Amino acid sequence: MLNYITRLRPWFIALTLLVSTPTALTNDIKLPMLGDSTSGIVSHQQEYELGRAWLQVFRSRVSTLDDPQLKAYLEHLIYKLATYSELTDRRLEVILINNPTMNAFAVPGGVIGVHTGLYLYAQSEAQLSSVLSHELAHLSQRHFARGVANQRANSFTSMAGLLAGLILVATVGGDAGMAAMTASQAAAMDNRLRFSRQNEQEADRIGIATMYRAGMDPAAVAAMFDRMLAATRYTGHRPPEFLLTHPLTESRIADARNRLGKYPKKVYTDNIEYHLMRARALMAIDKNPQRSLKRFQSELDGHTKSPIAARYGLVLALSASNQQAKAWTELNALLKDDPQRLTYQLAAIAIERAEGKYQQALDSIAKLKPLYPENYPLQMELAETLLQANRYGESERVLEKVVRQRPFDPDIWYQLAETSGLAGDIPGVHMARAEYFILISAYDLARKQLNHAQKLAHNDFKRSAIIRQRLNDLAKMESRTRRL
Repeated sequence: MLNYITRLRPWFIALTLLVSTPTALTNDIKLPMLGDSTSGIVSHQQEYELGRAWLQVFRSRVSTLDDPQLKAYLEHLIYKLATYSELTDRRLEVILINNPTMNAFAVPGGVIGVHTGLYLYAQSEAQLSSVLSHELAHLSQRHFARGVANQRANSFTSMAGLLAGLILVATVGGDAGMAAMTASQAAAMDNRLRFSRQNEQEADRIGIATMYRAGMDPAAVAAMFDRMLAATRYTGHRPPEFLLTHPLTESRIADARNRLGKYPKKVYTDNIEYHLMRARALMAIDKNPQRSLKRFQSELDGHTKSPIAARYGLVLALSASNQQAKAWTELNALLKDDPQRLTYQLAAIAIERAEGKYQQALDSIAKLKPLYPENYPLQMELAETLLQANRYGESERVLEKVVRQRPFDPDIWYQLAETSGLAGDIPGVHMARAEYFILISAYDLARKQLNHAQKLAHNDFKRSAIIRQRLNDLAKMESRTRRL
């Protein structure tokens, strides 16, 4: 661990002085607002740049889950909640980590991370939203960034250790990550605990109001508290990761329940799409189609909150197990009741592709495109189908369109690099790799890739101009990062 921290670049050391993470217990801090009229320590723009620099480092250490449907759903939900929150800077970046622990975090500058394990505990979209609204409230009140002044004396040891701890929690999880954090936090914990309770209650209050304004059941906050407490009982003495960073005290629970009583009671409908995406998250957690088959079949045979989602999960598991005929049987039952649902239609396309019926899958996509012209998951299905049909150039062009819409998504740049190679577009390979490396803070590797591309594209005026501009941009990025 010490070797890891001492190898950090100077600009990253500067970053850790100012940026905190939720797994780092930084929500315990309460200090004057950064960049406001009373504090001029860090502006909103600096905070945004710090957050994006933090994200690049995090991505270089932790694998995120590349599931376009799950990502699109989560982004849509968070953006909806943000619209009704007190967050003024809504430049958000959402990352999804495939880890079974109950955890979510927010980092200054609008970075929100969610572990797939959160889907194991949240029984409805409202319960998931209660956690996300809470994190948005931490961002809007700038709880994580407001510890700069008081922490300046010891922020290198604490913040560098905390980032390392978050990375460990996201990769190996549990005790190793918490040990890294505990060592760096012990000395300051007593002074910061009282702020933790205040910040948590403030985030609860604002999060509840956000949910109500967004048309979601605020009572889900209490229901999610109950789920968290139950999880603590099931895991023994050690609470889930989320409760280690967001302590659930009796006063906090009582305060939240009292606030819920102020909101009028009414009937709220749950969103079936949440349960379908939950099935996808459980598939990712299982990492084994046979295990998922047993899971979803058991849910169908027993008691489940959503038999429809269990059947959808069974479709995914059957298809992943190469049992396409059985997958069709289950999917057709879903399509019969809800033929227009895009999630089911995307599952049908995936099965057609798995059967090698590429033209049939492309025809299905063509019918959907006028209805969903810019839909990210649909475009990725198109790119993947063209790729498997050996139509590499067409797949490359689809991905080039997608990255223009999602330029900060390293997963798409990575896939574009692979596809460009199959299409014989070698300069394109290097250019896509460069963008991928930029997004994971590997600037030296990005420069090498751009230099390779520049040599190969010297007769292509347009590409040469783009590469020169990106090299200039890269130099500015490095300079700006060093100043952070």
